[in-house]
Amino acid sequence: MQSAHDSLPATESASPRPIRQLSDQLISQIAAGEVVERPSAVVKELLENALDAGATQITVKLEQGGVKRICITDNGRGIPPDQMPLALARHATSKIASLAELENVGTLGFRGEALASIASVAQLTLTSRTADAAHAWEISGSHASTVAPSSGAPGTTIDVLDLYFNTPARRKFLKTEQTEFGHCAEVVRRVALSRPDVSFSLSHNGKTVDHWTVNDIAKRSAQILGNEFSGARLPIEAAAGPLKLNGFIGLPTASKARADGQYFYVNGRFVRDKLLMHAVRAAYEDVLHGDRYPSYVISLELDPALVDVNVHPSKIEVRFRDSRAVHQFVFHAVTRTLAQTSATAHGAAPSPTPASSSALPWLREQQQTSFGTLGAQFGAQPGTPFGNSFGIAQTTENYGALFADGAANASIASGLAAPLPTASAPAMPQDEEFPLGFALAQLHGVFVLAQNRKGLALVDMHAAHERILYEQLKNALDTDAVQVQPLLIPVTFHADGVEVGTADENRDVLQSLGFDIAVMSPTTLAVRAIPALLKNADAQSLARDVLRDVREFGGSRVLVERRNELLGTLACHTAVRANRTLTVPEMNALLRQMEATERADQCNHGRPTWVQLALSDLDKLFLRGQ
Repeated sequence: MQSAHDSLPATESASPRPIRQLSDQLISQIAAGEVVERPSAVVKELLENALDAGATQITVKLEQGGVKRICITDNGRGIPPDQMPLALARHATSKIASLAELENVGTLGFRGEALASIASVAQLTLTSRTADAAHAWEISGSHASTVAPSSGAPGTTIDVLDLYFNTPARRKFLKTEQTEFGHCAEVVRRVALSRPDVSFSLSHNGKTVDHWTVNDIAKRSAQILGNEFSGARLPIEAAAGPLKLNGFIGLPTASKARADGQYFYVNGRFVRDKLLMHAVRAAYEDVLHGDRYPSYVISLELDPALVDVNVHPSKIEVRFRDSRAVHQFVFHAVTRTLAQTSATAHGAAPSPTPASSSALPWLREQQQTSFGTLGAQFGAQPGTPFGNSFGIAQTTENYGALFADGAANASIASGLAAPLPTASAPAMPQDEEFPLGFALAQLHGVFVLAQNRKGLALVDMHAAHERILYEQLKNALDTDAVQVQPLLIPVTFHADGVEVGTADENRDVLQSLGFDIAVMSPTTLAVRAIPALLKNADAQSLARDVLRDVREFGGSRVLVERRNELLGTLACHTAVRANRTLTVPEMNALLRQMEATERADQCNHGRPTWVQLALSDLDKLFLRGQ
């Protein structure tokens, strides 16, 4: 019969084991638990070694998701035969030799334990040949001291068979073959994106899966992330002191439901760094839904001494010496790039020849008349050009492009009050100064149809107006220039205790936003002033929503941490609604302000504000030219 003492683990028995030195094999197997988590970790380590060796061609062959076999061949410098046993030894490397070099690591690998760890849990064969050698040499992980002649081209081949053959418990934790292959393929894609100057080939179970020739980052990223990304991305480039940033970021309108298209590199090393990911996410906050994720390929270059890559054996985490500076640099770089998402970023052309000076008074009158109507309906703001809330500041010369025929220009020159030609499509300028073109009509009270040089622009008027107001509110708050519109007759409404308390406790916050909400009684609030930009909104519902956001987001924090959500609420209240009939001049005013507004390609919820239908697309619909 077994006693209780017999059932205790050895570490808890009455006679504990003496302290002993672990064998090198067991030490390597313990280290392998961190370095060789799954087949994809082997692929990563071997690819990094190949790149450190100066390879320009790399071939990856996998079998059974990498569990049965991982074979990686490169055309790098190769390893001399006398150094091959050291290559398989623990903590042996050619990449660093001192603490100073560790703190200035310029290579992808440096720890000197990957090959030893892999050899401890798999059958590894290393074949290598230097450029000046007559033939290749081979060494096996099981006979790490014996180097034998072999055949092979200059470079290195590492063949890894039967991963975890001697640690079956670890093998049980692996997923299906397809899952493990998916992880391996993702590692290859990550590395291939970081080095478009290197060709890569990937095969699985004898079938070629991917092949990328030497290219630039624009084409390599298009090949790996797909046409959807390549057709909806912005180039990003920035520099500040020792920091340099470049790559591509996806347009908000091409976001994804999963964060599987995000690639960030620090000095050529793929990283999953919370600081960097937060900086990018914060830059997308006011152009993207909370449950949507942008795609990007971004490379950050900096002095290796300013970043610690020796944080974890996987080398996927980093630590910056000045994390705040790096965060702000990345945030502002992405923010500035996203600010280009306006109609003018799609190729606005130089201004046409100015109209004759004798036409200017008449043009001013026409602009005042056309845009004044829009200003009256959407709420004019004191000091706004032409008296409209869109803030149209078109020069008088611009409208000379509307009139292409000599008779019209002659009429203008003579000071005749010729009407704007709104009955038919206006002539396009010789050089397209207005990328969104000119309004033709309104569709179902929701969309504006506009003709531009490329074809037809289809605009969601509510989404577009919402973005315009949102940017105006942001700029006003940033410059402490929120103009207030006092109400001639205060709007009073019944409020619950929470609303009354919120209004009373957050008067300073509300005033900074342009609101004067007074407590009239324990159950009554009065709205005495609102932001001038929002003067046509329903004061009561606007006040209720602002109080709700201030209460939910937390007093003064709302102006720092949740400002975007609050301003989005305000903009949505005032933006022109569906089924609102607009005149042609009003629609043109909307188009002009879209062209002058940053991030105008999408509303602050991430929806697109307009789409372009090319003439060729329209021709296909009607089989023209076929």
